[in-house]
Amino acid sequence: MGVSASGKSTVGERLAERLGVPFVDGDDLHPGSNVEKMRAGRPLDDDDRRPWLDRVGEVLAASADPGIVVACSALRRTYRDRILRSAPATRFVHLDLSEGELAERVGARAGHFMPATLLASQLATLEPPAADEPAVVVDADRAIADVVDAAARSLAGDADAAGVDTAP
Repeated sequence: MGVSASGKSTVGERLAERLGVPFVDGDDLHPGSNVEKMRAGRPLDDDDRRPWLDRVGEVLAASADPGIVVACSALRRTYRDRILRSAPATRFVHLDLSEGELAERVGARAGHFMPATLLASQLATLEPPAADEPAVVVDADRAIADVVDAAARSLAGDADAAGVDTAP
């Protein structure tokens, strides 16, 4: 989870490969109306997000053991809670990085429907996971391989060795 350009898709794909589970990009689960709204530079509101979050929860709930990795922004606690209602075993990995790095990444992306102008609205919406949520926070201001290593170790229960924050 994280804002646009935090590395959700890249880290998610590599983490899924490492764990030997399927990967789904949450962007692919958005209804067409959401994609068009974002493409037009308009941020989504909660009414737009509800059916998408429900779909994310359905995909997570339908996965077989040993699981699945779904890249999803899940910016607010209420969004994560909505996902957890459908898929209570979900664990969130929050990819946290500096605003400067995010701006650089957004500016370097080509062909993504989410324009750089919406980064500020995502940052304003973001509620990092609280200590009582099933989540870890991973510093994503480092090499992708290091981020994937930290996420994999944290999901295996070795957050101290992973260098992640389990009590944000």
